[in-house]
Amino acid sequence: MDLPITTIWLGLAVTFCVAATVAKVTRRRQQPPPAAKRRPPPPPPPMSPGVPLLGDLPALLIKGPLALIRDHYTRLGSVFTVRVFHLKLTFLVGPDVSRHFYQGLDSEISQDEVSQFTIPTFGPGVAFDVDYATRYEQIRFFGDATKPAKLRTYASLMVGEVESHFARWGQSGTVDLKLELEHLVTLVATRCLFGAAVREKMFSEVGVLVRQLNDGMRLVTTRFPHLPIPAHRRRDAARARLGEIFTEIVRSRNDASSRQQGTSDDHDDMLQCLIDSRYKDGRGTTETEVVGMLVSALFAAQYTSSSAITWTGARLLTHATHLRAAVEEQQRIVARHGGHHVTYDVLQEMDTLHRCIKETLRLHPPTLMLLRHARQSFTVRAGDGREYEVPKGHTVASPLVLHNRLPHIYDEPDKFDPDRFAPKRAEDRAGGALSYLSFGGGRHACVGEAFAFMQIKLIWSHLLRNFELRLVSPFPRTDWTMVMPGPQGKVMVAYKRRPLMPTTTSTAAA
Repeated sequence: MDLPITTIWLGLAVTFCVAATVAKVTRRRQQPPPAAKRRPPPPPPPMSPGVPLLGDLPALLIKGPLALIRDHYTRLGSVFTVRVFHLKLTFLVGPDVSRHFYQGLDSEISQDEVSQFTIPTFGPGVAFDVDYATRYEQIRFFGDATKPAKLRTYASLMVGEVESHFARWGQSGTVDLKLELEHLVTLVATRCLFGAAVREKMFSEVGVLVRQLNDGMRLVTTRFPHLPIPAHRRRDAARARLGEIFTEIVRSRNDASSRQQGTSDDHDDMLQCLIDSRYKDGRGTTETEVVGMLVSALFAAQYTSSSAITWTGARLLTHATHLRAAVEEQQRIVARHGGHHVTYDVLQEMDTLHRCIKETLRLHPPTLMLLRHARQSFTVRAGDGREYEVPKGHTVASPLVLHNRLPHIYDEPDKFDPDRFAPKRAEDRAGGALSYLSFGGGRHACVGEAFAFMQIKLIWSHLLRNFELRLVSPFPRTDWTMVMPGPQGKVMVAYKRRPLMPTTTSTAAA
């Protein structure tokens, strides 16, 4: 049966429409989607207005670094830029905006450009005078020299130095604790670095030279490391003389006949570890490299450790409750070990003292701030959701003095409260791994943290067990003129021997 013409045309029309629709949909599916609109980059961090030409310099001189950074953080948030003359410095405050600072690759955010000022202090061939790959391997050498097996050996060496030093104190008296501890830490450091025979010959001169190195590391040094000021001239002369002394020591140790005549424990020191170290390509360390690494290790051990130990004392002696808790812990632990054993393992049991030291370092970190150079732009997201792009070429700062005192992480952040680190509170974990940064974090965490804690704990363990102590001078102010701000002026302490506390310790390694 034939269909009517209208039916045929209607069918063709429907077929055509369906085919056209299908073809259109097919073409639409085959064609690439229209290019998405490119998202504009986040804005740069807000900048402090400062004053013409000088920027924030007047406020810095009047308020000091901590107050200035804290004021800007309150007004501008966790990401902001300050200006001093032409220098623009972007601050990142808090764990949420600091991840890239501590975990970014060196090709993205680097220490090299902002740490050149340390070269006159540490010398050639080490630290920031070499490329990152070489420096990374040198850090590994220090890491090998501070592993637990080596720390056990160092602990026994430290005990001998600590006992010998405090045996010279009388039954009672008054001392400048800062000066005493600086002297003792130099003794301990040289003993662990160089061995007994060398330490006896070199101590007096080296202690003075290292103090001159420390004095040459001022805030102005970070921008003008070769500025012809007296402190820099003393630094350069001290570094040259230390180079001569340490070169002679390294050559003596490398001499086969001299090594045979050395004392049996000379091979347990850090010097031998550095001499025996090998780079990944198989080459050994050079004389210049070993000398530079020794200078940097002694510099860090002497100044930062003596400063931390002094701050610990000042805090304990002005907080009777925590002082009493630390003394009672010493009595329990030493009694449990027979009253005469202080070893590496015993030190690990001193949780109360450990928390007191950790809290001291939270309030008084070894350095004012850590610096990086942004080799690439990067984006940070603040806790309130706002994003900022830190431009390529910016100097970036992580201010430890404020980072460790954030109120949303630490309860009453300006209060000395070691119990905040007790297991039930664990405030340092509130913001994640980067909540506590006294020893840095991420890729550049300090390899000497365990050595530093062991040294501080051992010295204060001895003092708490053997002496009643009282701070007789005002609580020390912070010397903000230094890159590593320590207690300013004398820290006078009156002491009296405890007649009933154990006074002997074993120098045997655990």
